Amino acid sequence: MSLAIAAARSVASHVVVVLPASSPTAVIRAVSAPGCADFVVTGADTRAGSVRAGLCRVPPEAEVVVVHDAARPLASQGLFEAVVDTVLRGADGAVPAVAIGDTLKRVSDEEVVETVERSELVAVQTPQAFRAGVLRRAHVGEPDATDDSGLVEALGATVRVVPGERSNIKITTAGDLELAEALRRRLG
Repeated sequence: MSLAIAAARSVASHVVVVLPASSPTAVIRAVSAPGCADFVVTGADTRAGSVRAGLCRVPPEAEVVVVHDAARPLASQGLFEAVVDTVLRGADGAVPAVAIGDTLKRVSDEEVVETVERSELVAVQTPQAFRAGVLRRAHVGEPDATDDSGLVEALGATVRVVPGERSNIKITTAGDLELAEALRRRLG
Protein backbone atom coordinates (compact mmCIF):
# COMPACT_ATOMS: atom_id res chain seq x y z
CA MET A 1 0.00 0.00 0.00
CA SER A 2 2.91 2.37 0.64
CA LEU A 3 3.83 2.40 -3.07
CA ALA A 4 0.33 3.55 -4.01
CA ILE A 5 0.30 6.21 -1.28
CA ALA A 6 3.69 7.55 -2.35
CA ALA A 7 2.56 7.78 -5.99
CA ALA A 8 -0.66 9.53 -4.92
CA ARG A 9 1.26 11.90 -2.67
CA SER A 10 3.30 13.01 -5.72
CA VAL A 11 0.23 14.80 -7.15
CA ALA A 12 -1.86 15.46 -4.06
CA SER A 13 -1.76 17.93 -1.21
CA HIS A 14 -3.94 15.57 0.85
CA VAL A 15 -4.24 11.78 0.80
CA VAL A 16 -7.32 10.06 2.20
CA VAL A 17 -7.10 6.29 2.68
CA VAL A 18 -10.35 4.35 2.95
CA LEU A 19 -10.08 1.01 4.72
CA PRO A 20 -12.54 -1.76 5.52
CA ALA A 21 -13.84 -1.78 9.08
CA SER A 22 -12.13 -5.16 9.51
CA SER A 23 -8.64 -3.79 8.74
CA PRO A 24 -5.93 -5.07 11.08
CA THR A 25 -4.58 -2.54 13.56
CA ALA A 26 -1.11 -2.85 11.99
CA VAL A 27 -2.48 -1.70 8.61
CA ILE A 28 -4.29 1.25 10.18
CA ARG A 29 -1.11 2.23 12.04
CA ALA A 30 0.99 1.90 8.87
CA VAL A 31 -1.21 4.18 6.73
CA SER A 32 -1.61 6.64 9.61
CA ALA A 33 2.16 7.02 10.04
CA PRO A 34 3.72 10.43 9.34
CA GLY A 35 4.16 10.99 5.61
CA CYS A 36 1.46 8.48 4.68
CA ALA A 37 -2.24 9.35 4.72
CA ASP A 38 -3.57 12.65 6.00
CA PHE A 39 -6.88 11.00 6.85
CA VAL A 40 -7.88 7.36 7.34
CA VAL A 41 -11.59 6.59 7.17
CA THR A 42 -13.73 3.49 7.30
CA GLY A 43 -15.27 2.42 4.01
CA ALA A 44 -18.71 1.10 3.19
CA ASP A 45 -20.11 -2.17 1.86
CA THR A 46 -19.74 -1.00 -1.76
CA ARG A 47 -16.93 0.59 -3.74
CA ALA A 48 -19.03 3.69 -4.45
CA GLY A 49 -19.98 3.97 -0.78
CA SER A 50 -16.31 3.79 0.18
CA VAL A 51 -15.46 6.56 -2.30
CA ARG A 52 -18.21 8.71 -0.76
CA ALA A 53 -16.74 8.07 2.70
CA GLY A 54 -13.38 9.28 1.42
CA LEU A 55 -14.91 12.30 -0.32
CA CYS A 56 -16.22 13.47 3.05
CA ARG A 57 -12.60 14.05 4.12
CA VAL A 58 -11.46 15.77 0.92
CA PRO A 59 -11.00 19.47 1.66
CA PRO A 60 -13.80 21.59 0.12
CA GLU A 61 -11.26 23.76 -1.73
CA ALA A 62 -9.84 20.76 -3.63
CA GLU A 63 -10.09 21.23 -7.39
CA VAL A 64 -9.14 17.71 -8.48
CA VAL A 65 -9.83 14.41 -6.73
CA VAL A 66 -7.95 11.24 -7.62
CA VAL A 67 -9.55 7.88 -6.84
CA HIS A 68 -7.22 4.90 -6.72
CA ASP A 69 -7.60 1.28 -5.68
CA ALA A 70 -4.95 -0.15 -3.36
CA ALA A 71 -5.46 -3.36 -5.35
CA ARG A 72 -3.30 -1.64 -8.01
CA PRO A 73 -0.15 -0.89 -6.00
CA LEU A 74 2.15 -0.60 -9.03
CA ALA A 75 0.58 2.48 -10.63
CA SER A 76 3.45 4.84 -11.39
CA GLN A 77 3.86 8.45 -10.41
CA GLY A 78 3.71 9.23 -14.13
CA LEU A 79 0.26 7.64 -14.38
CA PHE A 80 -1.02 9.77 -11.49
CA GLU A 81 0.45 12.85 -13.20
CA ALA A 82 -1.14 11.95 -16.55
CA VAL A 83 -4.70 11.72 -15.20
CA VAL A 84 -4.37 14.88 -13.11
CA ASP A 85 -2.81 16.84 -16.01
CA THR A 86 -5.67 15.77 -18.30
CA VAL A 87 -8.23 17.13 -15.84
CA LEU A 88 -6.25 20.34 -15.35
CA ARG A 89 -6.27 20.80 -19.15
CA GLY A 90 -10.08 20.81 -19.19
CA ALA A 91 -11.55 17.31 -18.95
CA ASP A 92 -14.09 16.55 -16.23
CA GLY A 93 -12.40 13.21 -15.65
CA ALA A 94 -9.48 11.11 -16.85
CA VAL A 95 -8.91 7.37 -16.71
CA PRO A 96 -5.93 5.24 -17.72
CA ALA A 97 -6.73 2.41 -20.10
CA VAL A 98 -5.00 -0.35 -22.02
CA ALA A 99 -6.09 -1.98 -25.27
CA ILE A 100 -7.70 -5.39 -25.04
CA GLY A 101 -5.59 -7.98 -26.79
CA ASP A 102 -7.82 -11.01 -26.27
CA THR A 103 -10.81 -11.94 -28.39
CA LEU A 104 -13.99 -11.27 -26.45
CA LYS A 105 -17.01 -13.57 -26.43
CA ARG A 106 -20.48 -13.05 -25.02
CA VAL A 107 -21.60 -16.28 -23.34
CA SER A 108 -24.97 -17.55 -22.13
CA ASP A 109 -25.34 -20.86 -20.30
CA GLU A 110 -21.77 -21.85 -21.23
CA GLU A 111 -22.47 -21.31 -24.95
CA VAL A 112 -20.85 -18.64 -27.09
CA VAL A 113 -23.58 -16.41 -28.49
CA GLU A 114 -21.47 -13.63 -29.98
CA THR A 115 -17.93 -12.50 -30.70
CA VAL A 116 -17.62 -8.92 -29.49
CA GLU A 117 -15.78 -6.37 -31.66
CA ARG A 118 -12.88 -5.14 -29.52
CA SER A 119 -11.41 -2.37 -31.67
CA GLU A 120 -13.15 0.36 -29.65
CA LEU A 121 -12.88 -1.35 -26.26
CA VAL A 122 -10.29 -0.74 -23.55
CA ALA A 123 -9.66 -2.05 -20.05
CA VAL A 124 -9.84 0.84 -17.58
CA GLN A 125 -7.56 1.14 -14.56
CA THR A 126 -7.05 3.46 -11.62
CA PRO A 127 -5.94 6.07 -10.67
CA GLN A 128 -8.87 8.06 -12.02
CA ALA A 129 -8.92 11.85 -11.67
CA PHE A 130 -11.96 14.15 -11.66
CA ARG A 131 -12.93 17.75 -11.15
CA ALA A 132 -13.93 17.68 -7.49
CA GLY A 133 -17.36 19.27 -8.02
CA VAL A 134 -18.19 16.87 -10.86
CA LEU A 135 -17.25 13.82 -8.79
CA ARG A 136 -19.27 15.07 -5.83
CA ARG A 137 -22.32 15.62 -8.11
CA ALA A 138 -21.87 12.13 -9.58
CA HIS A 139 -22.24 10.65 -6.10
CA VAL A 140 -25.44 12.54 -5.20
CA GLY A 141 -28.22 10.06 -4.50
CA GLU A 142 -25.71 7.35 -3.57
CA PRO A 143 -25.57 5.53 -6.93
CA ASP A 144 -23.48 2.39 -7.33
CA ALA A 145 -20.99 1.60 -10.09
CA THR A 146 -17.88 -0.46 -10.72
CA ASP A 147 -15.82 2.72 -11.14
CA ASP A 148 -16.28 6.45 -10.68
CA SER A 149 -15.89 7.29 -14.34
CA GLY A 150 -19.17 5.47 -14.99
CA LEU A 151 -20.93 7.76 -12.54
CA VAL A 152 -19.31 10.85 -14.08
CA GLU A 153 -20.24 9.66 -17.59
CA ALA A 154 -23.87 9.31 -16.44
CA LEU A 155 -23.86 13.08 -15.75
CA GLY A 156 -22.91 13.69 -19.39
CA ALA A 157 -19.48 14.94 -18.32
CA THR A 158 -16.31 14.51 -20.38
CA VAL A 159 -14.05 11.63 -19.39
CA ARG A 160 -10.79 11.32 -21.34
CA VAL A 161 -8.54 8.29 -21.65
CA VAL A 162 -4.79 8.38 -21.07
CA PRO A 163 -2.45 5.46 -21.82
CA GLY A 164 -2.51 2.97 -18.98
CA GLU A 165 0.31 0.71 -17.88
CA ARG A 166 0.41 -3.06 -18.42
CA SER A 167 2.33 -3.33 -15.14
CA ASN A 168 -0.56 -1.61 -13.29
CA ILE A 169 -2.21 -4.95 -12.58
CA LYS A 170 -5.11 -5.45 -10.22
CA ILE A 171 -4.37 -7.88 -7.42
CA THR A 172 -7.35 -10.14 -6.81
CA THR A 173 -5.77 -13.61 -6.46
CA ALA A 174 -2.65 -15.14 -4.89
CA GLY A 175 -1.22 -15.52 -8.40
CA ASP A 176 -1.72 -11.79 -9.01
CA LEU A 177 0.18 -11.06 -5.82
CA GLU A 178 3.11 -13.20 -6.99
CA LEU A 179 3.10 -11.44 -10.37
CA ALA A 180 2.95 -8.00 -8.71
CA GLU A 181 5.94 -8.85 -6.52
CA ALA A 182 7.93 -9.98 -9.58
CA LEU A 183 6.97 -6.78 -11.45
CA ARG A 184 7.87 -4.63 -8.45
CA ARG A 185 11.33 -6.20 -8.31
CA ARG A 186 11.78 -5.72 -12.07
CA LEU A 187 10.58 -2.11 -12.04
CA GLY A 188 12.90 -1.33 -9.13
